Amino acid sequence: MDIFLIIISAILMLLGLLGCILPALPGPPVSYIGFLLLHFTDKVHFSTTHILVLLLLVVIAQIIDYFIPILGSKYSGGTKWGSWGAFIGSIAGLFFLPWGLILGPFLGAVAGELMGDADMKSALRSGTGALLGFLFGTILKLALCMYFIVLLIRSVF
Repeated sequence: MDIFLIIISAILMLLGLLGCILPALPGPPVSYIGFLLLHFTDKVHFSTTHILVLLLLVVIAQIIDYFIPILGSKYSGGTKWGSWGAFIGSIAGLFFLPWGLILGPFLGAVAGELMGDADMKSALRSGTGALLGFLFGTILKLALCMYFIVLLIRSVF
């Protein structure tokens, strides 16, 4: 039974890693489920603190994933219009996969800034900030999922 759980755990962790890039799968939660399955084997046991800290990191990563493009737009000089545009673009981008996921925050921030009477240069700066925020969030999720895979490898081998 342990071998079966370890194999399923590894598959879920790899799917979670793919989910960081593919929008259909929520990467960190899928990897976390694999981590929990690994914990239930006789070979590996993690402390309750470790399990709860990783759960907290997964929740934070999921929340950050939606708000970091907004922050990227804001901190690159965007206004409320650009922040709202980045948020709406992130949601609308889900309907135009896979490119909509990447371009949604950028185009939304640009469109929002232009609707708020900003010039094209400011709008593009806001859109670039939203895009960089999205990329940063993706890197954070990839790092967390890679950590789960490292835990699997260190625990099993």
